[in-house]
Amino acid sequence: MQDTSHTQALKQAQKFIYDGRFDEALKSLDGVLDAAPEHIDALYMKAVCERYANNAAAALATLKTLKRISPDFGRALQEEGHLYRALGKTMEALSAYQLACRANPALVASWQAQADLLRAMGRTGEAGQAAAQAARLSSLPRELQAVTNLIYEDKLLKAEKLCRTFLRANPKHIEGMRLLADIGVRFGVLDEAEFLLESALAFEPENVQVRLDYIAVLRKRQKFDRALEEAKSLFDSDPKNPVFLSHYAIESLQAGDYDTALEMFDRILEKLPHDATTLTSKGHALKTIGKQQEAVASYRAAFAAQPNHADAYYALANLKTYRFEDTEIAAMEEQISSGALPLDGRIQLEFALGKAYEDCKDYDRSFPHYEEGNALKRHQCRYKADQMQEELETQASVCTRELFEKQTGHGCPAPDPIFIVGLPRAGSTLLEQILASHSLVDGTMELPNILSLAHKLRAQKSVQAEDGYPKNLWHLSADELHAFGEQYIEDTRIHRHDAPFFIDKMPNNFRHIGLIQLILPNAKIIDARRNPLACCFSGFKQLFAEGQEFTYGLAEIGRYYRDYVTLMSHWDNVLPGKVLRVQYEDVVSDLETQVRRILDHCGLPFEDACLEFHKTDRSVRTASSEQVRQPINTKGLEPWRPFDAHLGPLREALGPLAKA
Repeated sequence: MQDTSHTQALKQAQKFIYDGRFDEALKSLDGVLDAAPEHIDALYMKAVCERYANNAAAALATLKTLKRISPDFGRALQEEGHLYRALGKTMEALSAYQLACRANPALVASWQAQADLLRAMGRTGEAGQAAAQAARLSSLPRELQAVTNLIYEDKLLKAEKLCRTFLRANPKHIEGMRLLADIGVRFGVLDEAEFLLESALAFEPENVQVRLDYIAVLRKRQKFDRALEEAKSLFDSDPKNPVFLSHYAIESLQAGDYDTALEMFDRILEKLPHDATTLTSKGHALKTIGKQQEAVASYRAAFAAQPNHADAYYALANLKTYRFEDTEIAAMEEQISSGALPLDGRIQLEFALGKAYEDCKDYDRSFPHYEEGNALKRHQCRYKADQMQEELETQASVCTRELFEKQTGHGCPAPDPIFIVGLPRAGSTLLEQILASHSLVDGTMELPNILSLAHKLRAQKSVQAEDGYPKNLWHLSADELHAFGEQYIEDTRIHRHDAPFFIDKMPNNFRHIGLIQLILPNAKIIDARRNPLACCFSGFKQLFAEGQEFTYGLAEIGRYYRDYVTLMSHWDNVLPGKVLRVQYEDVVSDLETQVRRILDHCGLPFEDACLEFHKTDRSVRTASSEQVRQPINTKGLEPWRPFDAHLGPLREALGPLAKA
């Protein structure tokens, strides 16, 4: 967070820039940067001054520093485009403007500059698209232009305040409602986002962008039937539209209709045979249903069609079983060194190269790629270890034996759910596959319902519990607890088939075991535990689709593991016997004994199919999908050991647990 004490100096520097007094502006900025060398706005303004003063070398050096501190700062990339354009370096300028618009699609100047450069190159189709984006943004009210820019600079509180002020004066402005919904999604306030988009559609039913946003929010809220219905409606309105085909495919995939999803992807590829995004999405679908070789072919076709399509390279790495060829490693290195990748692409390739060199047993070359990928990813995260520790300590202080005694006999009595909790990469997918191989158990996915309920309760402050969740657990009535449990059972029904029991393997639910006990007292809970170094380093190597922000640093994940162990000990004390702890290493060394323990805990009869879990034909959506389709083995027990020389920060964060 930038120091607000520098505001006046920045305003003065800005005035000097407007007046063309660049030397004086630089003096003001140097004062700020002496006190705060990584002040983003000051560095940006300094680079602008240096460009206007025709000091290109200094401007490039300042921008290099700025991009290191904030790799996805759109205005820095735009300024780089202006600088290259002034130097006559057209291709470098075009690349910088394109990256700027990827980082911040609200930059009108970058869209217009792209249009000009592309038109001069004779690329009229692309020029027209860029010009249309510039025109659309320019047509927005000035306030909403500012809101859009603030959103992409991650200044969400300012964006929200400005957007709400605008909507009070213009309550039916569609783009204003859409932008406020976008802010809500970024804050995780999905119910308000859904309401805003529903309202916008009521005012303007034919607005395609609003409908696409609405579909995305429905999916995030696990309303897969409604999302699929909306996507099908768009598809029916224009069955040849590739965008509509793609969204219908994705929602079919989410709803578990893989045949329709693959059919839609193939229809798109008939029209656009070299569309890298569709080829990658098709690969994801094939991977999920266990068709690994076909998935590999689809991923490879994606980067053959578009060499900088980093998503496909990372998808191959994320199979865990794929080994990159030397030519593919060289191609990834070339893309990284090109400087033309957007931040997300750089992150994906850093993780993919870490995996590639690890498979080659070149660990000293592998680790810096994992480290850089994590460092870049941290720039996109808001995770604060102190805040998380405080949240977990609050759970322990509030969820006491007295609370559970007070609320005994309340909640929904359904025994259906089996929760598998812990840290990601701790073996939870293996435990899920074992249980889902039982005839009485449905496997599902990492369900967000408990996390969503906790978020909802956090926002419901009362007179008795002004701080909201979890303190308000003391004040919930028997009817409320029962209703929350019933709603969980009902909302998760879409993921189930006909079995009487089902699995929810959202690992972060360990934070909310108290809530689970209150609303679903007969649910079973399993804690998937793994050696601390193995678990933490496996998490550090993993680029997650979303969430799990504590994994993007060795110190961060080590501290989180320590806090997790502390909270789990608390649950053991206040809810003795509620949670079954299953150690991954024990499962690997003696599968049958651990399977019997798990089944006994869940009240299930023993079935041989649970020992042959790798033969179970079901979709698996996590990073371990290919590993759990193989017999049990010891290959992944100590992934950290070859990297031990690099793991000092992790050992320090784990403390005594590092020796466990």
